[in-house]
Amino acid sequence: MIFKFLFKHQALLILFLLVLSGSSASAILINYGKNGKIDYNLKIGTFNVTYGANQLLLNGFSQAEYQKKKISSKDYKQISYSKIAIKDAFGNGFKHVFLLKQSGLPDMQQVFYTYSGKDYFMIGIILEGINLSVNHIVPLNGNLIDGETSETPTSLFVPFDNDTFISYNTVSLKANVSNPSSEVSALYHDQSRKGFVIGSIDHTNWKTGIITTMDNDKKIGIQAICGYTEENITRDKISHGYLSGNSISSAKVFFGAFDDWRLGMETYAKLNRISEPPIVFKWKKATPVGWNSWGAMQEKITLEKANQVTDFFADSLKSFRSGGVAYIDLDSYWDNLLKGGLTGDYSKLKAFADHAKSKGLKPGIYWAPFVDWGFAGGGNRKADGTDYTFAEMWTKVGSGYHDIDGARALDPTHPGTQQRIATVINKFKECGFEMIKIDFLGHAAIESDHFYNPKITTGMQAYKTGMEFLLKQLDGKMLVYAAISPSMASGRYVHVRRIACDAFKSIKDTEYTLNSVSNGWWQTYLYDYIDADHVVFSDQSDGENTARFLSAIVTGTCIAGDDFSRQGKWTGTAQRLLNNTGILKILEDGKAFTPVEGNKGKSASSFFIKQVGNVKYLAVFNYGDTEQRFNLDFTRLGLEKDKKYGCENLIDRTKTMLKDNQALKLPAKDAQIFKLTSDQK
Repeated sequence: MIFKFLFKHQALLILFLLVLSGSSASAILINYGKNGKIDYNLKIGTFNVTYGANQLLLNGFSQAEYQKKKISSKDYKQISYSKIAIKDAFGNGFKHVFLLKQSGLPDMQQVFYTYSGKDYFMIGIILEGINLSVNHIVPLNGNLIDGETSETPTSLFVPFDNDTFISYNTVSLKANVSNPSSEVSALYHDQSRKGFVIGSIDHTNWKTGIITTMDNDKKIGIQAICGYTEENITRDKISHGYLSGNSISSAKVFFGAFDDWRLGMETYAKLNRISEPPIVFKWKKATPVGWNSWGAMQEKITLEKANQVTDFFADSLKSFRSGGVAYIDLDSYWDNLLKGGLTGDYSKLKAFADHAKSKGLKPGIYWAPFVDWGFAGGGNRKADGTDYTFAEMWTKVGSGYHDIDGARALDPTHPGTQQRIATVINKFKECGFEMIKIDFLGHAAIESDHFYNPKITTGMQAYKTGMEFLLKQLDGKMLVYAAISPSMASGRYVHVRRIACDAFKSIKDTEYTLNSVSNGWWQTYLYDYIDADHVVFSDQSDGENTARFLSAIVTGTCIAGDDFSRQGKWTGTAQRLLNNTGILKILEDGKAFTPVEGNKGKSASSFFIKQVGNVKYLAVFNYGDTEQRFNLDFTRLGLEKDKKYGCENLIDRTKTMLKDNQALKLPAKDAQIFKLTSDQK
């Protein structure tokens, strides 16, 4: 009987013996975290990953494209292993290097990084040879093992940027379904919340795609592709640029399995912050709040109107401050106040900035430094502050140029682009602006046939060059806010990043914004702050206005957007909502709420929760056209089932007690926010 058992479970027996020995002639076992193991097969260049008794990944391997052909770690016959103790910003751990050699192929290093007490690992690939030229490396390829059988797994799509009103999306992974995602993806089950998170943690050379698929046999495939371009995602019309040299490294790829995929995404974001620490100056002041002109005023900016908005904030929105500060930011069409173009007379802009400061407010300005809006007028136009024409500065793409959003991309490495940036930023500094909203940054990350600087060969290298130059000109003088921009690669360059594309006043704008928060809230750990865009009240219903305001609070900052140079329903709404100090207090730590629900496709969670000290804040949204009844499941909300919670509605200031599974009725197109305290059982 014992032999029958051993024969039936021979795989478990082999694994047990390998655990005891640590390795064998054909296998290396790498421990990670409390109970994780990477079992590397030295004979065939593949590896399996387990955690305890659970299989996580089978037949893992690495790939690259070499001389127009795909090569794999499975093609190598000579594989050796070495282990090096490391201590870096991630912690204490080990670097596990598998050196693969094969005649006719470049050497390949598969490098695993494990850290003490961390239930995840990272993997990177290095190709070594003579004069290599590579634009496609796959550090991780294999089959994920889904241990849950009760429901279809959900695959998360993360956009490369927040342009063209793109949405995050959750896709049910079924037979013959593929879901490509930019830089990171999660594969999870919404009810149990168990899932995988796989993503790149550096973005200075490569654009990385994370592709999850399910085949006819319901096997789940995972690929992390460095060198990934797809026009609908990365905006590129050509393939990824090549890296050249005798040694080519991939991005490091993070792999982890979590009991709660939300914790996995937050862990991933924090690792990115460590991997690429900010080079923008450290923000030590309060969470930014303020106003931006694009929400309603748009092209109608005048000095008189801008000053009237300033006066409204000074006189009627005295409580709408954070750390005693609010910003008044002029968006596109601020050049209405100029005479003589970008190198001309800025006296009206300086007058606006001076007026804002005189009222105790901080002036802000807007610019898109890497685009040419006037390209339809021809390329022979002289670029402001330079001796170059715009045609010389345009990013070269195939037989043409890169146009999107009505603007043409400028080569971030070109001296004309940089001289123009220096000219305009110096003007802003002379005016005394203390905030800048920078926009259309994705244009700087586009792949090009060739950049002006021949050492720059990929879009992400160009983005790094352009953003570093821009920050050098800003010289730590302004709060830096990014609007349309790459999601992951911008973390080191800005203080604040808008979480989605433009949003205005309707419940659909609120739902669109919160789609990005539902699936991208974790970026609150990558940036100092993420933002919901200008909050416009206009003449919408009170419920829609409340929802739009709370969408900003849930995201972590608040920028108003109505035209307060004139009276209307919005002025009264603003005085009622934006002066609510009980709600504004939530913004003090600057962090986003966590979504309660996943798997909402292109919609959004209805519940968001946040803990500050001993207090929890719960926001509830009804995006529908009819009243909805919500049952408050304490387990899902992270509350204790056997407790009653003191509950204060922060909109109308009513107080009650809340218990598990209590029903909440919410009118159509409305939202509420509650302060929960657990001082009673």
